[in-house]
Amino acid sequence: MGTEIVEDIVIVGAGIAGLTTALGLHRMGLQSLVLESSDSLRATGFALVTWPNAWKALDAVGIGDSLREHHVQLDGFVAASTVSGCATSHMSFKVDWKHEGTEVRSLERKALLEALEKDLPTGTIRFTSKVVSIEEAGNLKLLHMADGSIIKTKALIGCDGVNSLVANWVGLEKPAFSGRWSIRGRAEYLGGHGLEPNFLQFYGNGFRFGLVPCDEKSVYWFFTWIPSAQDKDIQENPAMMRQFVLSNLGKVPEALVNVVESTHLGSIYVAPLKFRKPWNVLWGEISKGNVCVAGDALHPMTPDIGQGGCSALEDGVVLARCIAKALSKDSRRDSNLKVEEKEDDCNRIKKGLEQFAKERRWRSFELISTAYVVGLIQQSDRKVIGFLRENLLSSFLSGLLLKRSAYDCGKLNIS
Repeated sequence: MGTEIVEDIVIVGAGIAGLTTALGLHRMGLQSLVLESSDSLRATGFALVTWPNAWKALDAVGIGDSLREHHVQLDGFVAASTVSGCATSHMSFKVDWKHEGTEVRSLERKALLEALEKDLPTGTIRFTSKVVSIEEAGNLKLLHMADGSIIKTKALIGCDGVNSLVANWVGLEKPAFSGRWSIRGRAEYLGGHGLEPNFLQFYGNGFRFGLVPCDEKSVYWFFTWIPSAQDKDIQENPAMMRQFVLSNLGKVPEALVNVVESTHLGSIYVAPLKFRKPWNVLWGEISKGNVCVAGDALHPMTPDIGQGGCSALEDGVVLARCIAKALSKDSRRDSNLKVEEKEDDCNRIKKGLEQFAKERRWRSFELISTAYVVGLIQQSDRKVIGFLRENLLSSFLSGLLLKRSAYDCGKLNIS
């Protein structure tokens, strides 16, 4: 039998949700252990568009300003047709009667994870640590590790992504395939790319292409489509991926074609787009005893409203606050109760996780549903939907991006 370790709070997965939760707990004086199966921080996906709700969460854990220094603020969002080449809507992030001063940036995923890791105590993250099974032992959970060791914990937080072991343990259904794939890339320009700081999206013929500068020298882009049988060949071949994108861009400005052409093959990545069925979040188990899930383990969604990473940041702040409140001195203090009648830490944690589930259930449902419907409309190659999208729905769809980002997860306080 392997070694046995005891930890109060264990987080599975050193992604956005896992590290934000760990940092939030640290800010509130609580220690946690983060288990990561890979040997280093994983930055798959290259970048994410961060909306106002994300910056509120980043400020709550104290790393917002350091990230602002290296990522340009975007001026606005422009949607256009790949068929006509004409813009269908334009939304300013700087001058808008409802959302004046909206803060939107494209944030490099690696920079975000490193900023979260940097402020954590040494030893918080344990790399090359893969959980293979979970077992109950009274109020504790036993994590059986790939190396034969066992970790006992009072609280288990699953932030282990779309194919979450912890989500499966609490009883959530496996995420569904949306029917679409995404190719993502990141282009580097040593001399600067010269693009305006705008979030650009193009739709048409069943394809969706987006591009956004991260800073003066790097550009993040993505391309989503509904694959056919012959598209399987490109999945393992970055050169074919790049050529496939170039062949289906339609009428986009030459400068944007150049971005894709300039992307190094090692900076191109493809993945299926999965989502959790919205009703599974509403009626399924988000928490079970002293176990819960957050981030993509809770609400995997299609990327059509740019809220996957942003909502993971929200999760981390809310979860840290709920756990800290449950374990606070005030929650323990009740002189009218006999010692043996007082709840133990595991039961307090259980109540904290139930509160997290209550706070995040509807928000998760709303984001997953909106992203799926927006993606369906944007991706459709049907002529009627394409006409409505380009002539009537484009501004409405753009407005949904701001509407879903108008959310405040709150501060890290329990007063």
